Amino acid sequence: MSEAFVELSDVTVRFNGGTIALSQTDLRLEQGDFVALVGPSGCGKSTILKLVAGLLKPSSGVVLVAKREVGLAGSVRKEALGASVPVRIGLAFQNPTMLPWLTIRENVMIPLKIVSPFREQYARKKKGEYAERAEALLAQVGLKGFGDKRPWQLSGGMLQRASLCRALVHEPQLLLLDEPFGALDQFTREELWSIMQSLWMSQRPTVLLVTHDLRESAFLANRIAVMSARPGRILEDRAVPFARPRTVEMSYAPEFAALVQQLRMRIAHTRAEADTAAQAAEVTA
Repeated sequence: MSEAFVELSDVTVRFNGGTIALSQTDLRLEQGDFVALVGPSGCGKSTILKLVAGLLKPSSGVVLVAKREVGLAGSVRKEALGASVPVRIGLAFQNPTMLPWLTIRENVMIPLKIVSPFREQYARKKKGEYAERAEALLAQVGLKGFGDKRPWQLSGGMLQRASLCRALVHEPQLLLLDEPFGALDQFTREELWSIMQSLWMSQRPTVLLVTHDLRESAFLANRIAVMSARPGRILEDRAVPFARPRTVEMSYAPEFAALVQQLRMRIAHTRAEADTAAQAAEVTA
């Protein structure tokens, strides 16, 4: 087994008031992996994403990225860090928030302005190399010629494409995606699946995707981790057997539909178990 690039070991998250969001959760991603987290609403998928991003601290257990323990705001313990360079992280969410006073190109370039080692050269390269980098990504996602537009001039699908560019412009080693296509119509969503696949195949970041769309998880991921209802934990971690590049047409094939149905039944079963346990607890109380 290869060394883990991201690893959660026996992680528990307990919020104020005693609610347990995650219970003794283990998960590992190898470098260049693409893992999708699926499960019932409220099972802790986004909690795992926040732990990996350093936006949330585990109540117990350890979260490692590139062998370093993650702390709040993506920091790592100094004794583990030494003189090494922090891991670059890209983020994309369901709401592709853009700064309205900036052009699309300028929005895409924001990580280059704030993330090392790019920020040290931003003033010198922002009108040359960095602008060209942003334009190349925009062209790759079908937004060639839109760099000078303002966010309010683009549709939701176009903004989500720009959001993906912004998440990848600084060549992150780790890409965290939280329902990035959830608010889009089916046609646009499927189109962006293909674009996301192409971007991943060309750059090969390690990707952790949170999604409720089981077909999306099977289309994009190398592995799918199925979570239980709260308190969440990984119930099953299965490899996706379909060759790349995958097409939307493939996602309607019988073997693809069979995998999606197996995932659906697994999630329905864990939700039913949780409902039964809650009812039993109410009766006991």
